[in-house]
Amino acid sequence: MMPLDVRTPLGAAMALLPEIALTLGSLVVLLLNAWRHRTAADSRMAGYVALASLVPSGLAVALLWTGGARPEGAPFMVALDGFRFAALGFILLATAATILLSLGYLEREGLIAPEYYALVLFAAIGMMFLVGAEDLIVLFLGLEVMSVAVYVLAGFNRGNVFSAEAALKYFLIGAFASAFLLYGIALVWGATGNTSLAAIGAGQTGGAALPVIGKIGLGLLLIGMGFKVASVPFHMWAPDVYDGAPTPVTGYMATGVKAAGFLALVRILTVAFPEAHEAWQPVVAGLAIATMVLGNLVALSQRSLKRMLAYSSIAHAGYLLTAVWAGSRLGTAATLLYLVAYGLTTLAAFGILGVLGRGGEREVTLDSIAGLARRRPWLAFAFAVCMLSLLGFPGTLGFVGKWAILASVVEARQLPLAVILVVTSLISAGYYLPVIMATYMREPGSADAHAEARLPRTAAAAVGVAIVLVLVFGVLPSAALSSAVATAGTMVQSIAGPLAGAGR
Repeated sequence: MMPLDVRTPLGAAMALLPEIALTLGSLVVLLLNAWRHRTAADSRMAGYVALASLVPSGLAVALLWTGGARPEGAPFMVALDGFRFAALGFILLATAATILLSLGYLEREGLIAPEYYALVLFAAIGMMFLVGAEDLIVLFLGLEVMSVAVYVLAGFNRGNVFSAEAALKYFLIGAFASAFLLYGIALVWGATGNTSLAAIGAGQTGGAALPVIGKIGLGLLLIGMGFKVASVPFHMWAPDVYDGAPTPVTGYMATGVKAAGFLALVRILTVAFPEAHEAWQPVVAGLAIATMVLGNLVALSQRSLKRMLAYSSIAHAGYLLTAVWAGSRLGTAATLLYLVAYGLTTLAAFGILGVLGRGGEREVTLDSIAGLARRRPWLAFAFAVCMLSLLGFPGTLGFVGKWAILASVVEARQLPLAVILVVTSLISAGYYLPVIMATYMREPGSADAHAEARLPRTAAAAVGVAIVLVLVFGVLPSAALSSAVATAGTMVQSIAGPLAGAGR
């Protein structure tokens, strides 16, 4: 074990080493932009420097994780557990994939602005603070750093009115959500006298109930986080924002931003409010049911593939809320595993979608991809794997993730949630399978269809690695499952009462 006395500057710096390393890297990218920012080569260089800056941060995560870092002394405002380190690793991988997907896309769309990559890194820094926050103040600061950067990224295509609309809607609704979150934090502090998650949780042990004002604050926290993860009825911004943003940014929002929100929500509920599960579990269950049902039903009616994937992302938020509801070690492991499965698949899907159209890919429909397998067989195969994994087809990592979620709710004897998850997953076949049918079973619209549908080398590397991982861990899931359960065990405080059981 590597104890860190977080009361000292050196101990605190070591605990925050991944975030510090990435912050320094983002400053290097900004300095580079000040001197070289006019040509496509300048933008490409900024992208490669941003990609390289992820390496020191990743090494710092590995150092802390393998060294068994743990706090010594007073409680720290940032967690030092395997759950945080696993979350940081996922965010860095999602950021690297986004940069790789963006390199060719930005040049093709004429978006020559190297500051794009600095914004991606700033968003990643905010996510890293968000997923590791052991204090509500740090959580809020991380959320805002992430959100401000993503607001700008959503409107990065300044010549596209839909991108500008996406940025404006995301900013206005994001500010609204932040107000709920901040007021919730204030009420929780007023009820408990603490903003530390561990201290709030410790104050409820021994039969001490959370005061009414604290329950109201918890409700406002759920509303604020509900906006960030796009759960129904707080989802209204997601379809338009996902549809209007540049496609690599949409993929980053649907994976990195969503993952950071869910991982932070898991830590809030299981560390700060395990004894108040009777207050928040019915709310989470209701949000999960509404999100699964509405997301899947509305996705059925979408013609645009990008908009279909946006509503699909809402449906997957419902599946994840089902795992969050369990509040157990298995539920937390299922959340982590499903976020990895969904993240890898969605990044690959949006990476492929980015070469199937132009101008934001808003007009890519089933007709646009008809006969794709005849001209681009590997691209069609990768897209088919993405659809099957999102569906939860056996042999893919998406199936393993859904199985883990089902296991967590069945263990807690919440069969209605499990049944609704299975039924809505079957409904999703109505919009995932037609994509595969169009690519393999329909004739191309013209002789030169899909002639330009070619992944750049950097994007092909990101998509290829994601597809391989989805298939390998889908066929051999034991390592992924055991790692997720072990990682969840480093953070979770089991919920007492009717949910206590095996594996908690």
